Amino acid sequence: MPEQLPPGFESLAASRAYFTQESTLAVETRKRKLFIGLPRETTLQENRLGLTPEAVQHLVTAGHEVVLEAGAGEPSKYSDHNYSEAGAQVVYSPQEVFQADIVLKVAPPTRDEIEFMRPGQTLISALQMGTLTAEYIAALQRKKVNAIGFEFIRDPSGAMPVVRAMSEIAGSTVMLVAAEYLARSNEGKGIILGGITGVPPSQVVILGAGTVAEYAARAAIGLGAEVKVFDNHLYKLRRLKHNLGTQLYTSTLDTFALSQQIRRADVVIGALSIEDGRIPFMVPEEMVASMAPGSIVIDVSIDQGGCFETSEMTSHSQPIFRKYDVVHYCVPNIASRVPRTATNALSNIFTPILQEIHQHGGINEVLFTNEHFRAGVYIYRGSLTNAAIGKKYNMRYKELGLLIAVRN
Repeated sequence: MPEQLPPGFESLAASRAYFTQESTLAVETRKRKLFIGLPRETTLQENRLGLTPEAVQHLVTAGHEVVLEAGAGEPSKYSDHNYSEAGAQVVYSPQEVFQADIVLKVAPPTRDEIEFMRPGQTLISALQMGTLTAEYIAALQRKKVNAIGFEFIRDPSGAMPVVRAMSEIAGSTVMLVAAEYLARSNEGKGIILGGITGVPPSQVVILGAGTVAEYAARAAIGLGAEVKVFDNHLYKLRRLKHNLGTQLYTSTLDTFALSQQIRRADVVIGALSIEDGRIPFMVPEEMVASMAPGSIVIDVSIDQGGCFETSEMTSHSQPIFRKYDVVHYCVPNIASRVPRTATNALSNIFTPILQEIHQHGGINEVLFTNEHFRAGVYIYRGSLTNAAIGKKYNMRYKELGLLIAVRN
């Protein structure tokens, strides 16, 4: 016999409100619209920009907002009209651009530009350790921003895509520079870079066996030059020979052998990477003095201190000087010599990064899930997170992973 319900419960039992119901929970999207600012570069010799008009159009079509400071694309031969047609809003003051949630620059912001920033913003730009100061880092910290040095961002393979791309450009470009200054029209030796039938090939010496060296050697060999590469890392020398697919003179940085080759060289390229805070080898002044008049020295590492004792920083407007009648080309940021190519290369890297930020729902979320992107962060919400900077300037720093975990 069925159990009798207490008086008054019959109506409640008959109500459908107490029956099992289907769940109708809303599925929350994690995607987030981005507001991206592209300021005009004011730093001397910086001609690149982070996004092309085609990339801007792609982002705007996906629902994002892009604001561009007037004239920002002109050094790369992109007009304001190109960007406005792509959907960007063109503004006429840096203050308006720095209202964006994500500010994408190439050169680090100036002190004046830092003052335009606000807490919670994300800055993606170069860090440039060689010119960094403790006061500069402190100024960014006071603004409580997220600061990301794009040269330290890694891809899933562990490589640094921005450094790789700019090094490819620099390596290819230095041989064009060398050819230009070897010619008689520029008071050079009056020889062709490379060689022709019946004429001995020009001699090119490269210090370093990284990406710059690889692309410089590829270009020089393609022109018919005789190339010799010096580096103290044998694995780099082996990798270089493998990548070029040709037999190549390689040597460690043996002082005697190097001095013999530099004396005979028409072109010497310094492309050594910084190690333990310094360039591992510097060509002494007497070696440079032994070179033939009109020979060329190109110091790609000048922004890190330089590979030659005779090096002095020059500019794109005044790129060379002579010492011991040897032409010295010591321009930092060689990629800015071909800004349209460099802008396209940067845009190919930054567009997927911005898309990933959108897909994950914001900077905090993408940092939490992507360790490769996290490698570029040096300030997170005002806290210094880069151990190398902290130790160099005796500044307090915190573990980024712990800060992100607490935030999430």
